[in-house]
Amino acid sequence: MHHFKNPSFELIRHDVVEPLLLEVDQIYHLACPASPVHYKHNPVKTIKTNVVGTLNMLGLAKRVGARFLLTSTSEVYGDPLQHPQVETYWGNVNPIGVRSCYDEGKRTAETLAMDYHRGAGVEVRIARIFNTYGPRMCIDDGRVVSNFVAQALRKEPMTVYGDGKQTRSFQFVSDLVEGLMRLMEGEHVGPFNLGNPGEFTMLELAQVVQETIDPNARIEFRPNTEDDPHKRKPDITKAKDLLGWEPKIPLRQGLPMMVSDFRQRIFGDHKEEDTATNTSSS
Repeated sequence: MHHFKNPSFELIRHDVVEPLLLEVDQIYHLACPASPVHYKHNPVKTIKTNVVGTLNMLGLAKRVGARFLLTSTSEVYGDPLQHPQVETYWGNVNPIGVRSCYDEGKRTAETLAMDYHRGAGVEVRIARIFNTYGPRMCIDDGRVVSNFVAQALRKEPMTVYGDGKQTRSFQFVSDLVEGLMRLMEGEHVGPFNLGNPGEFTMLELAQVVQETIDPNARIEFRPNTEDDPHKRKPDITKAKDLLGWEPKIPLRQGLPMMVSDFRQRIFGDHKEEDTATNTSSS
């Protein structure tokens, strides 16, 4: 990791399902696999991470007086009947589906956070994160942007599930980090949608990847997955008004930075790594 040489950085390997004692001022609670491939692999562990893990971190925040930020998800809206999604929308979630371990786990985590806030006075912040992409993502992550980029670089067909008309909104990782920090340092509990309102169908995303990597990259259609939301787009009015935050990097600008990182890691091309560094700093 690039932070290991920083004397202010310390890494502790720990499972949040087990209690943890630390002296901290702020807790960014991001623990949970976010890719459907990963969270469906062990659904019981996923919901334990969301429920027991969140309880443990809230307990820690209460004991040491730390401010607690929960990274929830746009998945709390399920397959939404409202578009775009605002924070007051309660969602349309299947409580017994294959995605429920994640969707309902995050909804329960939000419940726990608000109960600790109201009942125990814990300073809580809640972010609902929409699809995010960028360098250093796991190459075989299973999420759509990393899937398409890795497949196109490897000269494999890009797999589109269903008819490709389902939509998502993609924010670059640095925009998300800024939003989380503004939320943590601000005075508003939330929840806040943190996402890029730029909406793309899966076919449009595949075409942007083609433009960026290989115009001849092929698209292959597969049967759709269960409970896959048809539309997903954040209304970020609340974040704009109360946090002064909105994403700055559009997909066509952020994707090449991710592609450079993936290309270097897949093929070991250090020249591409230098290009990615120069692009990132410009």
